[in-house]
Amino acid sequence: MTDYSQKAVEYFKQGYNCAQSVFLAFANDFGFDDETALKLSSSFGGGMGRLREVCGAVSSMFAIAGLKCGYTSPNDDEVKAKHYELIQNLAEKFKTEFGSIICRELLGLSDGADSPVPSKRTEQYYKERPCEDFIRFAANIIQNEILK
Repeated sequence: MTDYSQKAVEYFKQGYNCAQSVFLAFANDFGFDDETALKLSSSFGGGMGRLREVCGAVSSMFAIAGLKCGYTSPNDDEVKAKHYELIQNLAEKFKTEFGSIICRELLGLSDGADSPVPSKRTEQYYKERPCEDFIRFAANIIQNEILK
């Protein structure tokens, strides 16, 4: 069986953002080529373009949930409710583990958007950031609960 969490962490260590790392680990399973997957998920890094809102790993977890379990009918409220319940349950699992799904809270940053300039990926960056834990956890949830 594929170890998606390890793949996702490896992508992060290559310099991809949290959202790209998680999404790319599963992209081929859903028929996405790497370039499309990376472009599609690129905006969600840094909590939505470094706005520090919803964690990129969580955003990609939700996107994969939509690909696997999403709805297509705009008028089927029962199916919508079931899907939204899934998303809320996934968010709760992440919150239970880490206390939040909000990037700035997870990283201990102040309110508001961050500079649009990404941080340089140095050894120190990886030591200080808990993002690998978030990426690993999101990928495990996808693998064990969404793809099951």
